[in-house]
Amino acid sequence: MSKKKSEKLLRPPYVFDSNWENLLDDPAFIKVFLSDVLEDYILRQRWYGGKSSSLKYIELHQYFRIQQHGEVYYGLLLEVNFNEAFYQHYFLPIAFVTDGSFAKEERILPLTISGQAGYIIDAINLEAFRKLVFERIMTSVPNDLTPVRYHKSSYFTDTAYESSRFMGMEQSNTSIIYNDSSVIKFFRRIYPDKNPDFEMSQFLSEKKGFKNTPAYLGSISILDKDNDNITIALLQKLVPNEGDAWDFMLKEVDKVFSNLEYKKINVDRLPSTELFERLKIKDVPPEIIDWAGLSIFLRLQIMARRTAEMHVALGSEFEDTAFTPKHFNSDYEVWLKNRLLYQFQNRLNSVENNLHKLEGRAAELVKEFLERKNEIRRRFVQFDWTKLKGERIRIHGDYHLGQILVQGDDFYLLDFEGEPESTIRDRKVKHPPLKDVAGIFRSFHYAIYATIFNNGEKYPYSQENLFKAGEILYKFFIGVFLESYVTIIQANNLNIGYRQERIFILKYCMLEKAVYELGYEMNSRPSWAVIPLEGILGIINDKW
Repeated sequence: MSKKKSEKLLRPPYVFDSNWENLLDDPAFIKVFLSDVLEDYILRQRWYGGKSSSLKYIELHQYFRIQQHGEVYYGLLLEVNFNEAFYQHYFLPIAFVTDGSFAKEERILPLTISGQAGYIIDAINLEAFRKLVFERIMTSVPNDLTPVRYHKSSYFTDTAYESSRFMGMEQSNTSIIYNDSSVIKFFRRIYPDKNPDFEMSQFLSEKKGFKNTPAYLGSISILDKDNDNITIALLQKLVPNEGDAWDFMLKEVDKVFSNLEYKKINVDRLPSTELFERLKIKDVPPEIIDWAGLSIFLRLQIMARRTAEMHVALGSEFEDTAFTPKHFNSDYEVWLKNRLLYQFQNRLNSVENNLHKLEGRAAELVKEFLERKNEIRRRFVQFDWTKLKGERIRIHGDYHLGQILVQGDDFYLLDFEGEPESTIRDRKVKHPPLKDVAGIFRSFHYAIYATIFNNGEKYPYSQENLFKAGEILYKFFIGVFLESYVTIIQANNLNIGYRQERIFILKYCMLEKAVYELGYEMNSRPSWAVIPLEGILGIINDKW
């Protein structure tokens, strides 16, 4: 809550003599605005990421004007302080409206300024504001050196604003579709540095010409009072699509499991393969092709190709130090081990505090997990950089099926913000590209188990047999993806190490990812904890 919650603040109606253009220079307004009123508003927003912490007070870090031809809006950089002794920064654009029937859900503060009654609202709800932002980017000069910087890419070809609308339900940002051809993402939580999504999008699109990501069209940033370059918004081409690869994979896996009954398949007789065995489609046994179908494996090959092409683009820069490849070293090893041991202990605490929520297979697995916790911890410590010869590059960082769009038979990769729990600096650390591959493999595992959990009753097989079939399918998915991925990577001379090194890194990163997932499942949906637990123990039980 506010700094001095006990103080009696002014109550409605809030009346100020200042006009709108000078309102944020009025101390009386700032005191009221940053009080419980704004706190209550922010706590209700989907994009607010501090709900699990205790809000202490909000400060106005800085504000700037977004204006053109007499239209004035304010961009606020808010510092949200917590009782747990940390803070977060958020971006909130505001507008003043007098129409009492407008944006009732988005009102922040009722007030009267210079004799005119109205409301402060989130400006993104105003079409006039959205139009102004679009036009400021459209007319921006190549080298904008003002504190608020609008940038336009050569890919930006629109000559006039036509329409705008909200993209849909989002958690951490707010996206607006312009002219049914582009989309601007307003970053709500902001950082004192360039946002990785902006940085990666501009690099892949403008510098490397990578076609399978939404083209970078423009951006808004501000050079704040501490001389930090803060990304406020990212404008990209809208990619027509049939949804994301997560929904696509759920539908495909459902077909595969439905085929068990249709083709009268005996799960115990299905052939399997070694984990991480590279497989051309001709190497996949006919029984598996007959069961799963050829189409899903062909699509996985395309997904692997796009993933490899992204990594080749990210690993082919030798001028911009933010993107030049690096080798493994002791600094990276120390940083990695410290980070993962801290994360493991955090997840271990979550497990021990929520044991009572588990039953059945999950309860069996968690018992083994706890018995082998020291072994798992040792696996994280067994990272020896001197034995690794591959390169580290900038990677996606939060790569899973939900970050991939499906367009016909092709795939587009998006959302390069990085792992939500990481600091902005950690999101820009260079990693082995196989860390992204490990992320997509864990996503395959989730899709298979989610299909069993969501549709298990429609398949006339025991859950045990479905799990067994799922693990077999998972290994073949990985094998086909890995063969296509590694072939393209090696053809383009990106060094990801030899076979033994590749398998070590995949297991290490998949173990990290599964431990990360375990904390979420234990806190949010314990019945699904079986998925990361199966992943963790499957990797631990496999020889390293």
